[in-house]
Amino acid sequence: QVQLVESGGGLVQAGGSLRLSCTSSASMFSINVMAWYRQAPGKQRELVAAVSTYGSQNYADSVKGRFTISRDNVKNTVYLQMNSLKPEDTAVYYCNAAHRGYDYWGQGTQVTVSS
Repeated sequence: QVQLVESGGGLVQAGGSLRLSCTSSASMFSINVMAWYRQAPGKQRELVAAVSTYGSQNYADSVKGRFTISRDNVKNTVYLQMNSLKPEDTAVYYCNAAHRGYDYWGQGTQVTVSS
């Protein structure tokens, strides 16, 4: 069982920045992939960014060049640095961990970008 606790969401103006954090109860060395997803009202949950144990990163086209995912395996934490935010980035952001064949999710954190 892995518990994920997210923080860092909030309200920001377009063009601003936020950094999301997600801390895992399990050692990051045992988690193959950490990822951030988001879900906007009326839309399906979508992958935003993912990072493997060895640092390989993957991004949705809509956030490339603006968002950066990173992980600190000592602090058991994954981060999502979000710059140049747009109103269409407004969503609930969820942390995800792929651990020993199971998917675990955080409770979600709201990000609202005003125009």
